[in-house]
Parts: sequence; C-alpha cells; structure tokens
Amino acid sequence: MTNPRIFFHPTPANRALDQVEAWLESPSLTMLCEPETYWQSLRTLVEKGRIAGPRVHDARIAAICLEHRVHALWLADRDFSRFAGLKVVNPLLGA
Repeated sequence: MTNPRIFFHPTPANRALDQVEAWLESPSLTMLCEPETYWQSLRTLVEKGRIAGPRVHDARIAAICLEHRVHALWLADRDFSRFAGLKVVNPLLGA
C-alpha cells in the first residue's frame, strides 16, 4: 500500500499504520507469534525511519529481532543499518 513503485497514489505510511492499528484492536484478532510489544516496536521503526514500500518488511524483521533481543543480525543488506538499536554485521566484509 505504501510502495510508490507499485501504486500510482501510495498510501502515506502514517495512514497505513493507523489502519493496521485499527485491525489490531479487533477483539477477534489473535496474533500467532509476535510478542505484545511487537506492534509498537514496528510502528516506531517505521515512523522514525520514514519507512515505506518494500522496506516495511525490513522493519518487521528488525522489530522481531529487537523484541527477541537479538544481539546482532548478520546479513549483507545495508538497508538494516537505518534501524536504531539493531547491530548489523556484514559477514562478507573483513574485520
């Protein structure tokens, strides 16, 4: 919904976040595995990082890592360096 490469008029991130939050308030909704604090962590990462489009999925991975107190995320994707509090290690670069 927020990807400008796919949608001619992408949904602004804040509006998309508000809609997800409305869905999460439904009494019949059950999260399968995310901890209770996950949504707020994800929302904060998206808002502070001005995340939209495909990077929302990166923010989801970062939020899950932060919620599970992952010490370092090892990957060769520089996009993850934008998430405060998440240490990223590129195993392909020398020390």
